[in-house]
Amino acid sequence: MTVDVFTDRPFGGNQLAVFPDARGISASEMQALATELNLSETTFVLPPEDPVNTARVRIFTRTAEMPFAGHPNVGTGFVLADRAQNGELRFEEIAGLVQVRLERDVTGAVTGATVDAPQPLTVGVTLPLDLAAACAGIVPDGIVTAVHMPTMVSDGGNPRLLLEVTEAAMTAAAPDLAAFRRTVTDTPSLGGRLSLYLYRRDGAGLRARMFSPLAGTWEDAATGSAATLLAGFLLFLSGAERGAWDITQGVEMGRPSFLRSTAQRTPGGIRASVSGGCVPVLRGEATLPDAIVP
Repeated sequence: MTVDVFTDRPFGGNQLAVFPDARGISASEMQALATELNLSETTFVLPPEDPVNTARVRIFTRTAEMPFAGHPNVGTGFVLADRAQNGELRFEEIAGLVQVRLERDVTGAVTGATVDAPQPLTVGVTLPLDLAAACAGIVPDGIVTAVHMPTMVSDGGNPRLLLEVTEAAMTAAAPDLAAFRRTVTDTPSLGGRLSLYLYRRDGAGLRARMFSPLAGTWEDAATGSAATLLAGFLLFLSGAERGAWDITQGVEMGRPSFLRSTAQRTPGGIRASVSGGCVPVLRGEATLPDAIVP
């Protein structure tokens, strides 16, 4: 089944494919299916290892398995809404246990979900302006440094490099694959991975773009795991106890997306969540060498 995530209408938001019963599909077949579908992520649902949980969920990009991601969890929660207990689902993932809370409209129909990042915020290394700007295809002056330098952050999923940019830089940005490759080669602390999340202030909210060409995603329409990182990082910088931010992403791609992110300080660190709507689009089956998989 495919759904558009972080939107209230078809053909907006971020596309996701979900295999609701992936029993019998090998890891190599999962990767092949994700590559074949050519979406930013595809999820495969398996029985949980602990029966108290809802399911074990594996998330694949076009090129690799991911420990956690935002829009795949929101979308998978939407697809598996009939398995919820008291409006909640618990997904076992590489990054840890992910809790998904369903959202409903006034009629009781499921419209989307809220997902908590599986781990507290971790603030990592900063990157030089020239490297970050080259990867984003912008001039160094397009990066705003009044509050922070380009900074790597994580909360259990893929680490992201967060850049605050000017309005002009946001519009002009385009990932430079050669610069991404050089930066990863010259910066061993990145562990061979690099994704950029550009943001700017836009009235009371935020505008964002995400580039991850090394993982096969030239640009992402909506990045829930980056939204939790940004919320947690902005709270970290502000010193406040809690905060909430509305983020618009995907406009430049023609797939406008709307994400609601929150963060709060806890005894275990800064924890963040992201919420958004979902719309079902397609339903079908995949043909594998020895089976038809519904």
